[in-house]
Amino acid sequence: MNLKKILNEGITINTSGTTGPSKPIYQPINKIKAANKIAREVQMISKKSRILTVCTLDHAGGLFAQTLPAFEVGAEIQIEKFNPFKWVKMITSFTHSHLTPAMAEAVTKTKTWNDIDLSEIVITCGSDKVSSDVIEIFIKKNCKFIVNWGMSEVGPIAINKIFKKGMKVEYLKDHSLMGDKAYIDTKIINNELYVKGEICVFDDWFATGDEVKKINDNFWFDKRID
Repeated sequence: MNLKKILNEGITINTSGTTGPSKPIYQPINKIKAANKIAREVQMISKKSRILTVCTLDHAGGLFAQTLPAFEVGAEIQIEKFNPFKWVKMITSFTHSHLTPAMAEAVTKTKTWNDIDLSEIVITCGSDKVSSDVIEIFIKKNCKFIVNWGMSEVGPIAINKIFKKGMKVEYLKDHSLMGDKAYIDTKIINNELYVKGEICVFDDWFATGDEVKKINDNFWFDKRID
C-alpha cells in the first residue's frame, strides 16, 4: 500500500462489516490530515516513535489509527501479520501498537504474558466492544492503554480515554466504555449517537447507528440500532 499516495490523494476503504453490510467509504485528504493530527496528539506519536502494526491496512483501524499518522512524521513502522505469541515477543521493542479487543484478549492468554512488562508502551484498543476487564488486565502491565471508539466514517481516533496503572476502571452492566473525551462534536438523539467534525467524511451530522449513553462525562456503547 502506497502510504505517500494516500496522503496526497485520499483513499476509498471498505467498512469492516461489524456494524452492518460492508460498504466503500472515500477518505478525503483533509479528513485524513485532521485525523492524523488528532491520532498523534492522543497517542503521543512522534518521529521517534516505533509502531508495531498488526491490524490489516484495508480497514480504518489498521491504516488510520497509528500507521498513517506515524508515516506522515517519519516514525518507524513495522507491519506484521497478527500472531499473539509473536506480538508478545516483539512489543517491548516498540512504543505503540493498535489491537482489536479480540487481539487484546488473545495476547493475554499466551504463556509469556505473565512475564511481560509494557512500561510506557501505548496500546490502543478499538473497532469493537472493549471490556473493562481487558482494560484492567493491560494497565496492570504498566502500559498506557487507550480505549477508543471510531468508525470508517469518522476518526478512527474519535472518542477515547487513556488509562494508566492505578487508575479506576469504570464498569456499567451490558455496556462497553467508549471514552470520556471526544475529538468531534457529539449529540445523542433518542439514544443514538450523532457526530460532526473535520475528522468525519460527511459535512453534516452523521447518525452512527450506535445506541449510546453519556454518564459523568463517559460515553458508553450499548448496542447497534436495528
